[in-house]
Amino acid sequence: MADRVDTPGDGDDASPESHDIMASKAEPITLNDFIKTLGLVGTGGQAKMLIQSGEVMVNGVWETRRRRKLFPGDAIELLGTKVIVAQDGGSQ
Repeated sequence: MADRVDTPGDGDDASPESHDIMASKAEPITLNDFIKTLGLVGTGGQAKMLIQSGEVMVNGVWETRRRRKLFPGDAIELLGTKVIVAQDGGSQ
């Protein structure tokens, strides 16, 4: 699941806020769990409503499947925020 959020320094106010979320290499995270992990919504029900109402983009495409699996490098946009799923920095 998500381990940490990296917030960039001074960003352009005209563009969406951008974050990197660390994701485990072992297993992908679902879109609804990812949105809850970001803290942009308070409940899973709110995440579900955002996704199913077509307010979330994944890699530039509107996504309505809440169980869509996210992998490192995927870009998610919602509520004026852009988030990139980053690969876990640990080595194996």
